[in-house]
Amino acid sequence: MARVKRAVMTRKRRKKTLKLAKGYWGAKSKHFKMANQQVMKSLMNAYVGRRLKKRDFRRLWITRISAACKANDINYSRFMNGLKRANIALNRKALADLAVHDPAAFTKLVDAAKAAL
Repeated sequence: MARVKRAVMTRKRRKKTLKLAKGYWGAKSKHFKMANQQVMKSLMNAYVGRRLKKRDFRRLWITRISAACKANDINYSRFMNGLKRANIALNRKALADLAVHDPAAFTKLVDAAKAAL
């Protein structure tokens, strides 16, 4: 049976990890062992960050909608309840965009929500 030499695949794997670690400070970008630890941790944090980003944006949209609602003399929960009763199905991202860029249209939505309550 032929002898298996693993040098080519080992070098390939290490180069891939060191390429991901490019830009890290000190030995974390030079030494494979430290680079491997930091890359694993960074990839884990990136995974978690992608989940947190969804939460953070939803929170931002709700804050923007709430501020626009207060300017129109209604609170956020009554506004959302009014939209639901008026069968206006807009997501929070679209509502926040309207609140920031088109206050007149948002005021019309507030009026519709108040009428439905």
